[in-house]
Amino acid sequence: MGSRVLANIVYDPFTDKEQNGPYAAGDLLVHYQTPLIADGDVFMEFKTGQFSNIKDWQVQTWGERKYSWVNGQLVQQWEFTGDWKPVPFSPDKDGPGWEPVYHGVLTNSGLYVPGFGGTLIKLDRDTGGVLAHINPFPAVDPNTYAVGPLSADKQGNIYYNVMQLDGTAKDPWLVDAPNSWLVKVTANGQATAVAWSTLVPGAPKANDRCTFRYSTLTLPWPVMGADGNPAPVPTVACGSQRPPVNTAPAIGPDGTIYDISRASNDDYYCYLVAINKDLTPKWASSMRNRFHDGCKTPFLPPNGAPGGCTAGAPFGVSPPDAQPGSGRVLDDSTSAPVIAPDGSIYYGAYTRYNYAQGHMMRWSSTGQYLDTAAPWGGFQFGWDTTPAIFQVPGSTTFAVITKENHYGDVGSYCNDATICPPDRNANNPGYPEQYFMSSLTPDLQVNWRFQNTNTLSCQHNKDGTVSCVSDHPNGFEWCVNAPAVDVNGTVFSNSEDGNLYEIDRNGVLLNAVFTNLAIGAAYTPLSIGPDGKIYTQNDGKLFVTGN
Repeated sequence: MGSRVLANIVYDPFTDKEQNGPYAAGDLLVHYQTPLIADGDVFMEFKTGQFSNIKDWQVQTWGERKYSWVNGQLVQQWEFTGDWKPVPFSPDKDGPGWEPVYHGVLTNSGLYVPGFGGTLIKLDRDTGGVLAHINPFPAVDPNTYAVGPLSADKQGNIYYNVMQLDGTAKDPWLVDAPNSWLVKVTANGQATAVAWSTLVPGAPKANDRCTFRYSTLTLPWPVMGADGNPAPVPTVACGSQRPPVNTAPAIGPDGTIYDISRASNDDYYCYLVAINKDLTPKWASSMRNRFHDGCKTPFLPPNGAPGGCTAGAPFGVSPPDAQPGSGRVLDDSTSAPVIAPDGSIYYGAYTRYNYAQGHMMRWSSTGQYLDTAAPWGGFQFGWDTTPAIFQVPGSTTFAVITKENHYGDVGSYCNDATICPPDRNANNPGYPEQYFMSSLTPDLQVNWRFQNTNTLSCQHNKDGTVSCVSDHPNGFEWCVNAPAVDVNGTVFSNSEDGNLYEIDRNGVLLNAVFTNLAIGAAYTPLSIGPDGKIYTQNDGKLFVTGN
């Protein structure tokens, strides 16, 4: 990737403001588009308008810019300012607390970006002019939102998720989502919106009761009854199945569409959904009760100890509900399904009961959950990732590349500092805070790990110098939601220490380039250009590295 920073372009001018206030507390809680690369050109989102506070992000304006390399400089060619608006901020357990992603997609015929009210805009790649503004619905509804990145298949058809919120509700995240859709727009502009309710057969209905979790007033968990068994768990109305806010559909070689679904009111009821290319349901596989790595396992302190489950809790259960752990889908997560060369599908689900390390999950192409990370049910990777896949040349095998963050400063399964002390190293020395970039076998066993051991928080100063302070004794977490891997198996990933890392296919560090500053941020993606340049992001800036 080279050691030179070839370009440094601001696409978000509001990062200083976005980090202010008690909610952000110095972190940059904004999701950004993956740089889109074609024929040496770069298409990247930008933001303009105004910014008041993170809880009022809809007053901003989003758009797309095209850049081209001219005499060694990345030069802007055009700018398009759109009308898309994200769903509103949520102060509650459902809905986003981080700014949702605005994300276009490239095809041979144009650049597509989301529009207002669930619409789609097609732009001319050369000029940025509007070629079409497509509305799949009878009218433009201000309470209907295009959510998550757009996706395209090899024929140039576009797929994206749309969600409608209740505009009459004081807080639309406390009530059911009235409608949701999967939209397909063909290369010739024909749009079809299929009701989400038809895509998740077998899921609980909106008014059914779904198991939730014990009250925080009853910690430690699980609550144990007088008979020595776990007490019943409270339930809530499930709410309708709907897409999450930041997930992209994936399209297989045979045209099968894979998407993610969750219950509006209970994120413990989530599904990987397979959809035929004619938009009829193929299968839906639940993420519920898939894991066995909770109480009395090596991943948590012993029962009865600080950070451990209640004394007497059964082996392997999730503390919040005394059942096998469930893959959860949060609206702040950008995790998307990934299709491997053998047709299996991977998804990085959220779980809180294991220091918020989540689980990488795997299914067969026919919907069978592949419990290959035996005996635990899934690989604990961290939170919010779309893994990269590297197929070994001349072989049918492949590697799954993912971050593996063992977070610190977070209680094991709850936020009570007495019941779940945040000092992970002190309470669970056998499973301490540490941060890896990892290569996994198809069945989620470790090939290699590369650990971030940097302790220095650095930043570029206005006078061109770099100042550092040693304040991360356990290293930095990998600040990436989609690592990149090239044809040689070389992995590229950014870290919260502000460095872009280059790691070879055996897990050996080749290079690291410091971009701008160490910053806690919503996980950011990166791209590889056809000439080997790396397009990465830090603090609302697009950085390009190369020779």
